[in-house]
Amino acid sequence: MAMKLLFFFLFALWSCRAKPIHPHPLDPLTPSEFNLVQTILQKSYPSSIKNLTLQYIGLDEPDKPLILSWLSSSKSKSKPPPRRAFVVARDHVHKQSLEITVELSTYSIVSSKIYTGHGYPLLSLEEQTVVSLLPFSYEPFIESVKKRGLNISEVACTTFSVGWFGEVKTKRVLNLLCYYMKGTANLYMRPLEGVTIVVDLDEVRIVKYVDRFIVAMPKAEGTEYRASKLKPPLGPKLKGITVTQPDGPGFKIDGHTVSWANWAFHLGFDVRAGPIISLASIFDVQEQKYRRVLYQGFISELFVPYMDPTEEWYYKTFFDSGEFGFGQSASSLEPFTDCPANAAFLDAYYASSDGTPVKISNVFCIFEKYAGDVMWRHTETLIPGQVITEVRPDVSLVVRMVSTVGNYDYIIDWEFLPSGSIKLGVGLTGILEVKGATYTHTDQIKEDVYGTLLADYTIGVYHDHFLAYYLDLDIDGEANSFIKNNLETVKVKHHSSPRKSYWTVVSETAKTEADARIKLGLKASELVVVNSNKKTKPGNKVGYRLLPGSIIHPLLLNDDYPQIRGAFTNYNVWVTPYNKSEKWAGGLYADRSRGDDTLAVWSLRNRDIENKDIVLWYTMGFHHVPCQEDFPVMPTLRGGFELRPTNYFESNPVLKTKPPKNVYSPNCSSHP
Repeated sequence: MAMKLLFFFLFALWSCRAKPIHPHPLDPLTPSEFNLVQTILQKSYPSSIKNLTLQYIGLDEPDKPLILSWLSSSKSKSKPPPRRAFVVARDHVHKQSLEITVELSTYSIVSSKIYTGHGYPLLSLEEQTVVSLLPFSYEPFIESVKKRGLNISEVACTTFSVGWFGEVKTKRVLNLLCYYMKGTANLYMRPLEGVTIVVDLDEVRIVKYVDRFIVAMPKAEGTEYRASKLKPPLGPKLKGITVTQPDGPGFKIDGHTVSWANWAFHLGFDVRAGPIISLASIFDVQEQKYRRVLYQGFISELFVPYMDPTEEWYYKTFFDSGEFGFGQSASSLEPFTDCPANAAFLDAYYASSDGTPVKISNVFCIFEKYAGDVMWRHTETLIPGQVITEVRPDVSLVVRMVSTVGNYDYIIDWEFLPSGSIKLGVGLTGILEVKGATYTHTDQIKEDVYGTLLADYTIGVYHDHFLAYYLDLDIDGEANSFIKNNLETVKVKHHSSPRKSYWTVVSETAKTEADARIKLGLKASELVVVNSNKKTKPGNKVGYRLLPGSIIHPLLLNDDYPQIRGAFTNYNVWVTPYNKSEKWAGGLYADRSRGDDTLAVWSLRNRDIENKDIVLWYTMGFHHVPCQEDFPVMPTLRGGFELRPTNYFESNPVLKTKPPKNVYSPNCSSHP
């Protein structure tokens, strides 16, 4: 016992020395902190630790008022709030989920409770890997592969969450689907259609096996995407392009704090959310100070329901963030391809199911982007004898991460502009989810196949992508309001004008959460978060407005089980009062959830939101009807939206911006 305590003391001492004395309170957990959490749990649960898997370990962020108080004090002298970790563990013996809060500074557990609600925690990569190997020693599966005339050494299986469809009791199970790899790396294009394997994650065994039918295996020909394997004729040849910054990058990275041009923000990482942008502030030249815009923002959930109701497909209604983890699914970015030559790269860490730190190299890239865009310009010809042209090129700063969740790759961008705008972009690429069929031509199809025939025996199934963003805007402070500036048509009643109509702006301040639920596209309006306590010199409320991108609404019935779980997509816009516990739009326990812990449920309380610390939730997305151009790998489909200053500055904040120094390029036909 004495030796064990000595070991723990020495380890804790080493952990403290291995990390900064006072890390930023929003910094993600470090490898040494993950190790410390692991040690504390081993010490606290000595008899049951071997039966526990750690499904989620992340920073338990200090309450927002504590962070803001620390920021307002002298940070160099003031001690930051205590560091804590939040752990969701799975007890496989008792089949329970545990919520544990660990105090890192005191090496102790400050709270622990058994979760008694519905749903299950984030799936770990390790448990998915283990169960995906079970079929290869399962005789019924081996026989299914043989009767299809396939070589089992060329088969791979992967996991699919199964959702919830009204069951009174559920188990923590996944479905396994399998694919044939022979002749191509594009295994998703060659499904073993008809075979479904159900595995129990707690018991690590196959609990149900179905082989309903055999259809023709989609061909490997034409599905390869590796450059080294492609055969002529090849695509268009693009000439070399590079980005040159002779004076070096214009941004600075200090730990997790990034500063560039007039912006400063904190970049965090979470195993579930991926990138987290916090404390984004912009320097106001006229006021000579940084002003807060965004306290915190991240992708809260990604809901992907497929539209095939058949036995093999109906359950495919995925929560890619809450079930599979955007962060742990992140890919290491490739220099010069994922990101330009002038990019800087950052690593990130998450904890495996036993608490061991796992490193993802190059998880983020940060770069200055110039694509020939114009920040502002004007040509004036009315002044006698003069032609005045003033142009400023638009340069922005991009933070990028790519998350590969199974077959899909999601390119996540946060783009900061000197004008004060923040653009949030999403690119969808990767491989479609397809099913095998008997068809080689559309003329053969006489019934609804729930998708598009892409190639012989290959149907790309219709589906949606809904991305729910959490945006805790703090426009010059926490006390904010949400205003709908409705554009309304007015009929001209007097006879002094030949006009019969015009439109004007009628402002409506949302008093409660119900007032702020909006289905976009139904009414012309501008949606603005304002600070009513601060006004510009002419008297306008300072604010930021939401400029939506592609607008979609769910097409499933409200009482359909996937839509009950994904009810946060019922509106494009929600506004809630800030609550530290309300982070995940689909609920903390998204796997097999029942829709009873979602944004849609929290908002039913209809709390006051006027002149409060509020959070804006915005859902964007895509209805995806696959087409042949998406085969065999999908060109990037892009979408996004913008947060844009609206009466936030007294005038154009980039009026006096100096253009970047010109660098001679031999491709330019005109140069000094």
